[in-house]
Amino acid sequence: MTPIIALSILIVYFVVLIAISFYTARGADTNTFFTANRQSPWYLVAFGMIGTSISGVTFVSVPGAVGKIQFSYFQVVLGYAVGYWVIATILMPLYYRLNLISIYGYLEKRFGFWSYKTGSAFFLLSRTIGSAVRMYVAVQVLQLAIFDALGVPFEITVVIAMALIFVYTFKGGVKTIIITDTLQTFFLLTALMLTIYLIGKSLNLGVGDLFSTVRDSQYSKIFVWDWANKHHFVKDFLSGAFIAIVMTGLDQDLMQKNLTCKSIGEAQKNMFWFYIVLVFVNLLFLSLGVLLYIYSEKMGIPIPVKTDDLYPSLALGNQFGTLAAVTFLLGITAATYASSDSALTALTTSFCVDFLNIEKYEEAKRQTLKHYVHIGFTVVFIIVIIIFKALNSQEVITAVFSIAGYTYGPLLGLFAFGLYLKRPLTDKFVPFVCIASPFLTYTIEEFTKATFDFEFGFSKLMLNGFLTFTGLWMLSRKE
Repeated sequence: MTPIIALSILIVYFVVLIAISFYTARGADTNTFFTANRQSPWYLVAFGMIGTSISGVTFVSVPGAVGKIQFSYFQVVLGYAVGYWVIATILMPLYYRLNLISIYGYLEKRFGFWSYKTGSAFFLLSRTIGSAVRMYVAVQVLQLAIFDALGVPFEITVVIAMALIFVYTFKGGVKTIIITDTLQTFFLLTALMLTIYLIGKSLNLGVGDLFSTVRDSQYSKIFVWDWANKHHFVKDFLSGAFIAIVMTGLDQDLMQKNLTCKSIGEAQKNMFWFYIVLVFVNLLFLSLGVLLYIYSEKMGIPIPVKTDDLYPSLALGNQFGTLAAVTFLLGITAATYASSDSALTALTTSFCVDFLNIEKYEEAKRQTLKHYVHIGFTVVFIIVIIIFKALNSQEVITAVFSIAGYTYGPLLGLFAFGLYLKRPLTDKFVPFVCIASPFLTYTIEEFTKATFDFEFGFSKLMLNGFLTFTGLWMLSRKE
């Protein structure tokens, strides 16, 4: 696949997205941008959320990591079930009852001004870094497949990639994203299943043979019972539960979509079906990883030092034919854009509502402020992506969850304290607790690693949340 062909495919793809944005943004105001007027069908929200939650990180990092951690990532996915149950039965009813646009408005009602601003600020930090890291994956692929051959620097590729998101989200916001993410999820899943089929064809395996090959391989081990291993079942399962709670239930990005449903009943139905499909999709990604490693071993192809590069290098290197290359390019682009476009909209919403109090202005002023904030976060994404490229040396999925462990922990502690204890807080000291907790988490993690050869892994999120919860309890008093 030549760079010109790849570029032509992407141009057509984005023309379709932009056309959808023009259609969905007709007559849109800021309420449409923030809430889609609460008229979204639950099944479109559920399907589109698959693309949002998966992103380009899952697309390359989960298959690539199979060589190191086998199927153990599925332990995290199993833990998601507990997290999504908590979201559907505890958090979403709360958000609907309070009729929230930004979910962090709950913290103001429960604790006060400083808790509210602290919670929103941690979301802005967490989602900006996390989504920029995810976007970095797609930009790298675009650079490799298209822009290197055209002599375009990485930094310009980043600007082009983010400008495209801005163009099709700046008017319709979440209403546009509900539709575009549904389309992009379809491309993502089509790419995944077609790639598995094409690899199987290259290995002369039928559908039944594909299943047995994956099942019987050395990479299909799911459960880890060595307590010193950072992927011990209990650590990963509990981490999965809490990751789901904080990265979905306490995250404005995913919750903003759920809050566009017509009722709490439809939103809960959406969450149930979302998890069922997510389990199936993650199993497919892990199976793809097994097949990529088996193919590489059979063909004598060396495994890249950075395993995130395994799938892109094989697909774009025409190992499975031009169709697989085109499929991969569309799939990872769809996956990453489905995640990043909704993140950009959620960040804009959170900043406008939580920090600019945009609801108190007339519509014309609201539109102006929203546009400026949207542009601002687009620029911030560009800067963070370029910085991450210069600093990153680990698999991206590990980086994303590592960052989340530090930045989402205070949100977990704040919401847990608010929901399960009725004690009032000294609100003005809350920011100090939430800032101190990630630093304490890092210190404890390094100490246990050096002293006891014990790694928290993804479970650092729970430690961070516990430290925040404890600090808040020390600030509280009995009624």
